[in-house]
Amino acid sequence: MPNLKDLKVRINSVQSTQKITSAMKMVAAAKLRRAQEQAEEARPYSQRMDRMIAALAGKMTNVGGPALLAGTGSEVKFLLVVMTADRGLCGGFNSSIVRATRKRIAELQENGKSVKLLCVGKKGADQLRRDASDLITDALEGVAKGAIEFAAASDIGARLIQMFEAGEFDVCSLIYNKFQSAMTQIVTEQQIIPASVPEEADATPSLGAYEYEPDEEQILAELLPRNVSTQVFSALLENTASEHGARMTAMDSATRNAGDMIDKLTLTYNRTRQAFITKELIEIISGAEAL
Repeated sequence: MPNLKDLKVRINSVQSTQKITSAMKMVAAAKLRRAQEQAEEARPYSQRMDRMIAALAGKMTNVGGPALLAGTGSEVKFLLVVMTADRGLCGGFNSSIVRATRKRIAELQENGKSVKLLCVGKKGADQLRRDASDLITDALEGVAKGAIEFAAASDIGARLIQMFEAGEFDVCSLIYNKFQSAMTQIVTEQQIIPASVPEEADATPSLGAYEYEPDEEQILAELLPRNVSTQVFSALLENTASEHGARMTAMDSATRNAGDMIDKLTLTYNRTRQAFITKELIEIISGAEAL
């Protein structure tokens, strides 16, 4: 039979945990609203940037173009920028991204490609070090701490361009969670170097004829580096909103589970207490009758 003191200690412990998870849920909910607004406001800008690059690329008369658009002519060396959170307690948010990354690594290596990883976020780097430590070039932490600033995305974008120009990779893709709702995040892989031209942009008829000054190639040379930073910034916003949504959902589930556990422990405590009282009464009555 369980000890009453042990049951009471455990009930108090679970109640304390429930207070913590409930507070974390409220904090995540408050952060989620702002992060969701930022992610949704950034989407039209990044989508329009893609459409503009596609329009400029379609009007180019020269074969090839800037390297950030045309690529190196080879697709052997791949760089995967894995975006996760610096903290846990957010359900399967981090593990889903890491799982998709491992699957992508296996696919590329089976096709004879070489893979490098740039981890943005502590949790992803910690998990990937277990079986892919030799692939990690660097791990950036604290990028998503507090408000997401474009300067942080610009620094990452500049670093990616520098690595590309140094010949460290041929293709660069972002792997992150795209925010859909507080309960749903979609693991997304997005190629940013060389810039991928949306197919629907080619199929959409132009609403007018435009003449560019300077020419398209010069505009793209200025626009493509900014596009890399813009896509990184958009991915960071999507990932942050997804993290807060996942944490809010996980903490809500943990709070409800703690409540169920408290109810069961309280029931067990009351039954045990009643059994002890009944046993003592029986002993008293038996002793009295013996006299």
